[in-house]
Amino acid sequence: MASGSDPHLLSLLRAIRLRQSAPDAASAGEADTAAALSDIARKKKDPQVAENVSPADSGTPPYFSKHPAAAPSSSSEGSPVGGAGLLWRGDPGATLGRAGLRAARGGIPPVGGITPSGPTNPVPHIPPVAGVRAPESYGTDIPQPPPQAPPMSYRSRFAKSGPVRRAAGRDGMDPADDAALRNTQRLLSTSITFAGGVDDVAERLWDALRQARPALLESLPGTPAAQRSYLARALTWLVHHLADPPVLVNGCGKLGAVLAECGIQWNQLQVVGAALAEATRAGMAPGDWRQDFDHAWRWAWQHTYEWIVHGGTLVAYQPTVWDVEVVGHETRRPDLAVLRLRPFLPMPYRPGQYSRIEVPGLPGVWRPYSLAGAPHRDEHIELHVRAKSEAGVSGVLVHHTRRGARLRMTRAEGDMGLPTAPGRGVLMIAGDTGVAPMKAMLAEMAAIGDARQAVLFWGVREVTELYDLDALTELSEQIPGATVVPVVAEGDSGPYLSGPVTDAIAASGDWSRHEIYLAGPPLMLAKTSAALLRLGVNPSRMHHDPPE
Repeated sequence: MASGSDPHLLSLLRAIRLRQSAPDAASAGEADTAAALSDIARKKKDPQVAENVSPADSGTPPYFSKHPAAAPSSSSEGSPVGGAGLLWRGDPGATLGRAGLRAARGGIPPVGGITPSGPTNPVPHIPPVAGVRAPESYGTDIPQPPPQAPPMSYRSRFAKSGPVRRAAGRDGMDPADDAALRNTQRLLSTSITFAGGVDDVAERLWDALRQARPALLESLPGTPAAQRSYLARALTWLVHHLADPPVLVNGCGKLGAVLAECGIQWNQLQVVGAALAEATRAGMAPGDWRQDFDHAWRWAWQHTYEWIVHGGTLVAYQPTVWDVEVVGHETRRPDLAVLRLRPFLPMPYRPGQYSRIEVPGLPGVWRPYSLAGAPHRDEHIELHVRAKSEAGVSGVLVHHTRRGARLRMTRAEGDMGLPTAPGRGVLMIAGDTGVAPMKAMLAEMAAIGDARQAVLFWGVREVTELYDLDALTELSEQIPGATVVPVVAEGDSGPYLSGPVTDAIAASGDWSRHEIYLAGPPLMLAKTSAALLRLGVNPSRMHHDPPE
């Protein structure tokens, strides 16, 4: 050994060589420990040994004298992937030899930490995979399908023996893998065309899920027509992005987070792969269905399912965000606009709740707005936005947002919503744009046929501020027990009540047995709450979100 070399380092290097070569995990761990400790102790006891014994002169370690089959070959020295064993960073002491590599080539087991009741458990370490390679983009590490499946593996290069070589393909992919993905993409697209188009396939898929998993569809927001539309867009997106693994994995992760927010149980999704294949086959003429179509759909769902579930497990660690498109923008007043939004993925919310919005150009700035929509009516969400200036999120939404713009939304928040007790009357009191959550509750009542008594007092300063009265009146006409009462505080009130909204409420009867909902500017909330308390209303029956 050269003068100045560290005996401790030599002992550790010897332990590493033992671990790389030992085929048995438990024996390898024992050999590592025994070799390192005995060698260090021996050198401490006799320093002369450390000066005179080199690795080349040390002979065969004691472990290999007892286990000749584990002795390292000269070809494995210095090769991190071509040696007899691969060190796995999960279970301490675990190794995966060449035999293990061959056995593992069947694919990666599903992501752990998933329970039928939902995505609540942390994800533990993933078991060993079939090969080692340099880091690549997230989403390219996908297992090879089992035998007899179509040749569409993301990792077919690991079936080759010898060192792993980086391919020059797109996103680090082997060109053969890219070709296999494009072939699978072609099979899916062709089968949808033969089956009558994506809309027909989505409709048959919805029908199949309604029969096999009705609870799955009941957990999703929207009408049956809206759910079919989501399915059609999802199928189109899947086929278009199948050959782009990073985009595909990212999108499936977002879908998993959304499904988790909807309360979907993962075992409800296991039938989707077979339902997809059947929905496609049922639309084809006799003899057009082929086995490679069936394999392509089942393989595609097998992997997208794993990525969806993995995305669902992340909701416990990061907020879920929806990308939405502006499909309508109406300027109702110089400082006020009504926007119609369409989420790209289903968004669950309860009428009366609010969500936080982020606009382009102001990253990280989120502002709360009530959601004026009905999940049981359609897939669209309304925002009623008033801006004091052209700056800030409200200014961008009112003055600088047009159809086709993209926004981002957080999950719905707030405790407001229709009372669960059937038949209990509802009193709604709104000021200015605070009418938005009240409109959502009226729309929900109209959609589900709720005939309970519901009275909305909408207080504004001037009659010109009744920007959404026609839509509210139309909704109230669909609900037998609903009434909309505009109250104008200043100026000519026309055919409507005049004065403070609290006076109109006090003169209209006894509201102590109603559930009362308030929304509007902070000063209006404070004055109205105090007036209701003076009228003998129990505070537990008054509901409003905290002002921000």
